[in-house]
Amino acid sequence: MRTIAHFVDGKPYSGAGDRTAPVYDPATGAQQAQVLLASSADVDDVVASAVTAAAAWRNSSLAARQKVLFAARELIAARAPKIAEAITAEHGKVLSDAAGEVQRGLEVVEFACGIPHLLKGGFSEGVSTGVDVYSIRQPLGVVAVISPFNFPSMVPLWFVPVAIAAGNAVVLKPSEKDPTAAVLIAEAFADAGLPPGVLNVVHGDKEAVDRLLEHPDIKAVSFVGSTPIARYVYETGTRNGKRVQALGGAKNHMLVLPDADLDLAADAAVNAGFGSAGERCMAISALVAVDPIGDELVAKIKERIATLRTGDGRRGCDMGPLVTAAHRDKVASYVAAGAEAGADVVVDGRDVTPDADGEGFFLGPTLIDNVTPSMSVYTDEIFGPVLSVVRVPSYEAGLDLINSNPYGNGTAIFTNDGGAARRFQYEVEVGMVGVNVPIPVPMAYYSFGGWKASLFGDSHAHGAEGVHFFTRGKVVTSRWLDPSHGGLNLGFPQHT
Repeated sequence: MRTIAHFVDGKPYSGAGDRTAPVYDPATGAQQAQVLLASSADVDDVVASAVTAAAAWRNSSLAARQKVLFAARELIAARAPKIAEAITAEHGKVLSDAAGEVQRGLEVVEFACGIPHLLKGGFSEGVSTGVDVYSIRQPLGVVAVISPFNFPSMVPLWFVPVAIAAGNAVVLKPSEKDPTAAVLIAEAFADAGLPPGVLNVVHGDKEAVDRLLEHPDIKAVSFVGSTPIARYVYETGTRNGKRVQALGGAKNHMLVLPDADLDLAADAAVNAGFGSAGERCMAISALVAVDPIGDELVAKIKERIATLRTGDGRRGCDMGPLVTAAHRDKVASYVAAGAEAGADVVVDGRDVTPDADGEGFFLGPTLIDNVTPSMSVYTDEIFGPVLSVVRVPSYEAGLDLINSNPYGNGTAIFTNDGGAARRFQYEVEVGMVGVNVPIPVPMAYYSFGGWKASLFGDSHAHGAEGVHFFTRGKVVTSRWLDPSHGGLNLGFPQHT
């Protein structure tokens, strides 16, 4: 059985821990590898290495860091097909989706290549006689990135390039379900000239996560995952004196007004609801149809679902499996619960016949109509290919439904009315809004993150907020006296 090792000091690392976890091929259901799980002692060793590396890396010039980032960008781009293949093999998403994930992650690497501009401070000359004031931003030291299974390359790349460019060392803890992409990314950075120890990959479960959250030399933690775990990471990390950005779960709504192009809306609902088998925090899981368009919109979505092929992501299918059998069964249980609660299961993904070998973890695209806000299929983040349709009588009712939801990650409105769209973007209480765009993930030079229970902490990912998260500000007040000036003055300094 192939064993996936940690990556520390620029090379594979086994550590002292003897625990492992299985890594499956979700399309076949077969175990394809095992991954090492770090002990607390292993984490301590990795952090110690990162501390040593950080001390030297922070003293490197901005030009030297930028050179590494440019080289890493080229290597990751060249190796993107290999990274995408690893994602499909371990996560299950189709190859085209995996390739797109790598590309979106590369956009953050490209953003971080501009680090000399991003770290510029301010300067005020002559604030008082002979006194200047200026600001600088400096790295934190060693930071941890804890990433989820659903985007094994993109989410690490949201944080790692910015943290490294800012002068920090990074300990990356990827999901043990699909760990290979993180190692391939770390190898690319090492081959690009990043000094050993600046980027380390440590695999593990709760034991490793808890040690990272408690370790005194970890200065900041970036996390993406479910809301309960995000809250735990935030509370535990801040209790241990760390800066934390913990991005949690979502229940993303797509509000469709009667004047919308329903063909465009139906295409968007299918793309955003079932891409990556619904395993993404920006997936549309609740379609809010404003009367009287519900019947027509549901019919159009049903027609499109019938054209989709579910199966092995390496066979040109439209949608792949879910990541584990347990998760597939959990998602299927929500379909059953929705039916029992009185919703109409228009398309039942439990009946899918996948194009795959073996016993993969498949659930086909599922469409549930006449869902009410009290049903678990609406209230819970299902994280699977289940699209719920909630019908409302007006724009105002749809807005109230979205704003009353505890999550506030992303939302979209489909309309041809510019005034309605402008009103919606102002009134809706979420962090990311799409206007006729179903998955409003911002470009790397803007910041990614939600509101309410979708974010714990004050900083979003990448963009200007990401740079600020991985640095801390310092203000210097200086006076260089003329050699002819001197004398004693014991009074309180005054502005003159």
